[in-house]
Amino acid sequence: MKILISADMEGATGVTWPDDVMPGAPQWERCRGLFTSDVNAAVLGFHDGGADQVVINEAHSTMRNLLLERLDARAEMLTGRHKSLSMVEGVQRGDVDGIAFVGYHTGAGSEGVLAHTYLANSITGVWLNGVRASEGLLNAHVVAEYGVPVILVTGDDLTCVDAAGYAPDAVTVAVKDHVSRYAAVCRTPARTAADIRAAAKEATALAGRRDPVLRGPHTVELEFDAEHLSMAATVIPGVERSGERRVAYTSETMYEGIRTFKAVTTVVSAAVEEQYG
Repeated sequence: MKILISADMEGATGVTWPDDVMPGAPQWERCRGLFTSDVNAAVLGFHDGGADQVVINEAHSTMRNLLLERLDARAEMLTGRHKSLSMVEGVQRGDVDGIAFVGYHTGAGSEGVLAHTYLANSITGVWLNGVRASEGLLNAHVVAEYGVPVILVTGDDLTCVDAAGYAPDAVTVAVKDHVSRYAAVCRTPARTAADIRAAAKEATALAGRRDPVLRGPHTVELEFDAEHLSMAATVIPGVERSGERRVAYTSETMYEGIRTFKAVTTVVSAAVEEQYG
């Protein structure tokens, strides 16, 4: 049994504000240990439940945040950027029996600690086939095309609510309770590690490859905080303006859809000016 962990940082234990997750910031250095603790707890729990192999795909920012030396010796970690499927890289290999979304968060325009979708700001909303989409929802549709179930989701309490919409059978763990975008009531790392380990052990029973789910075509719409960003995104073939600050595109598969989404966010990031956005 092989489990893939997609590890994001905004939903990690103790993380509540931008400096906690910005590479190079003093608080980021501290929070790397908290993030690693959450991920390692999931590794331990999956092995407790009978997994033979657990692979971690770093999914936050530079994708170089976790402390490899603090992970269980049985773990393997894919670290670094520029991967075909980004946050869920590895699921396409055909040997993954279940995936965990550890340290996830709610989407742009929603309530939640450090809520966003791919870009910290600039994007104010994302919709997949008319449904407001978090990174979790987008990635769940990608992995479904490879027959891989989402079996565990950790993050704040609202992330767990969000997960019920895209992975209703998954086990969830709230490591903190949302107060505002930059504030939360946090559990201690000792407590969250125990909770995540127990949940991962339980979630292992949900692992098992399924029939691929092909729901296409998929229409993705993005809303930005400035008009010029929607104009910038239209340099990508197939991406058209759907409103003054919105663009939309349609893809036959979510493999294509998430890759186009990544292209849009890359172009939009390059079009943002320091002071005016």
